Amino acid sequence: TFVRISISTALITLTSIIIFVLILPNYTISHNGGEYTSMQLVFVSIISLGLYFGFTMMQTIRHRSYFISPENKLSKNNALHKLPIKPSRKEMYISILFLILCLGIVVLLAKLLSKDVEHIVKWAGAPKSLVGVIIAGIVLLPECLAAFRAARNNQIQTSLNLAFGSALASIGLSIPVIAITSVVTGIRMSLGIDTKSTILLGLSLFIITISLATGKTNIMQGFVLISIFLIYLFTIIIP
Repeated sequence: TFVRISISTALITLTSIIIFVLILPNYTISHNGGEYTSMQLVFVSIISLGLYFGFTMMQTIRHRSYFISPENKLSKNNALHKLPIKPSRKEMYISILFLILCLGIVVLLAKLLSKDVEHIVKWAGAPKSLVGVIIAGIVLLPECLAAFRAARNNQIQTSLNLAFGSALASIGLSIPVIAITSVVTGIRMSLGIDTKSTILLGLSLFIITISLATGKTNIMQGFVLISIFLIYLFTIIIP
C-alpha cells in the first residue's frame, strides 16, 4: 500500500509539466512545428522549475509524512512513529554534491555511448529516433533499478517516490537547461510530440491515474503499462 495523497500530488505535478512541455507546443501559433518561441520557452521553463521545486519542498519539508510508507508509520500498537530525523546541513550538502557528481557521470557516460548506440541502431536498420529512447533509458537506469528493487521488496511507497521523483526531475530540470541552450545558441528545438506518442502518453497517464486511485496496486497494472511501452518502442521501429 501507499499514501494516496502523496502519489496524487506527484501525478498532478508531473501531468501538468508534461502537458506544458510535450503537448502545448503543438497548439501555440507563434511558431510552427511543435516549437516554442524563445520567450515562451523561457516562461514554460520557469513554470516547470517552480512546480518541481514546489513539489520537492512539499516532499522534503512541509509534508514529509505523506511520502513515508504507511507500514513505517505504525507500530504494533498502531501508534504513530515519529518522522525520521532530518539530516544535518553537512549531510545534506554532501548528499547534494554526490548526487550532482553521480548524475554528471551518468550523463557523460551516456554521451560517450551515443555514437556507439547510433552506429548499432543504424546497422540494425532502425530509425534514428530510437537512439534518444536508448540514451534516455541509460540515464534513467539507476532510478529504474532502485524503484524495481523497492517494488520487489514490497516497498511500494518508496518505489513510487523514486519513479515519480525521477520523472519530475528529468523533465522539470532538463527543460530550463534546454531553454538556456536554445536562447544562448539560437538553436531551435522541437518539443511537441507527434499524434501517436500523444495518444500513448494520454493512455499511460489514464491507466496510472486509475491504477493508483485506490491506494493499492497489483501486477496486472504493471503488465498493462509495460505493454504500452513495448507498443511505443515497436511503433518507433516499425512506424
